[in-house]
Amino acid sequence: MTRLLLLSSSNVHGHGYLDHAAAELQDFLGPRRRVLFVPFALHDHAGYTEKVRERLAPLGLTVEQLLAGPEARAQVEAAEAVFVGGGNSFRLLADLYRLGLIEPLRARVVAGTPYIGSSAGTNLAGKTIGTTNDMPIVHPPSFVGLGLLPFNFNPHYLDPDPASTHKGETRDARILEFHELNPQPVLALREPTMLRREGDHLGLRGAAGARLFRRGQAAIELAPGSDLDELLRE
Repeated sequence: MTRLLLLSSSNVHGHGYLDHAAAELQDFLGPRRRVLFVPFALHDHAGYTEKVRERLAPLGLTVEQLLAGPEARAQVEAAEAVFVGGGNSFRLLADLYRLGLIEPLRARVVAGTPYIGSSAGTNLAGKTIGTTNDMPIVHPPSFVGLGLLPFNFNPHYLDPDPASTHKGETRDARILEFHELNPQPVLALREPTMLRREGDHLGLRGAAGARLFRRGQAAIELAPGSDLDELLRE
């Protein structure tokens, strides 16, 4: 049974790092106490892992760093749970391809290993990373992600502000451009929204809701607590 907990962000205004998701993390992981952390979305792997380790220790969780070397595949295959941190989605995906970890990680999660993603880690769980907000600071061999869900994400989604004097493209305009060339839906997650999958059930968690964009259709507003099971059949 595929199990996913996908956060729009680890940092939310008015909260400490991962504070808004702590209770959900504990409930999601249940009796599992060891988490393999994937730090590849940032440059300082050791520093990033230590930040996560310090935050999750009070929850009774032990954090192991996924190393960017030949031992990485064995680490993935032995993982009790996986947490893929945020940062730059292109950097993250490039390293996973370089290390040959896309298929082993996907297989592990499909087999039932709990997967936690935040921001870039959430993008990775979708069909492609083509709707990320990040700059392409490196060129992965493909934009195709883990495909744990049949749609794309736009984390940190910001609603259009009619009072803004900014004349650049809104997130909505960017997603419309994506749909001119790509068919899959895009789930835009506001902060601090979370998406949780338990097998065939998919539901929104958190306080801010989301917007669902489908090609050729008006965007749909999704309230916290919405049941999104139908998206698994897209």
